[in-house]
Amino acid sequence: MGTDFLVDTHVLLFAFYEPHRLSATAHKAIENPDHVLYVSSASAWEIATKHRIGKLNYPDLNVEELLLEYPAHLARFGAVELAILSTHALYAGSMKAPHKDPFDRILAAQARLENLTVISADPAFDALGVRRLW
Repeated sequence: MGTDFLVDTHVLLFAFYEPHRLSATAHKAIENPDHVLYVSSASAWEIATKHRIGKLNYPDLNVEELLLEYPAHLARFGAVELAILSTHALYAGSMKAPHKDPFDRILAAQARLENLTVISADPAFDALGVRRLW
């Protein structure tokens, strides 16, 4: 039986455009067909938001194409989109952790409530009380 993972937004972009930036452990987990990979709908929100404000720094990224073909990219990646439910939002908003990033908070809430391990290089998830693999 495989493990279920929630892929952080930067990991998704690394996998699409800069796979050499993935850790060996993350790459192995992503490539394992026994693992179920989830991508939060918050990642689409984060990508669109960061594009709008000019904070996406991936040299090979064609953001317009990514946004237009986002579901197809997820399908090729082999990921299941995880919708944000009200239970996720309520949990994210009520977590006592000091970390304020709304994208990280919703991913942490989804990971905790859905029993997922987050694939991320970001140590902020450790303070949010989720299992993290990198």
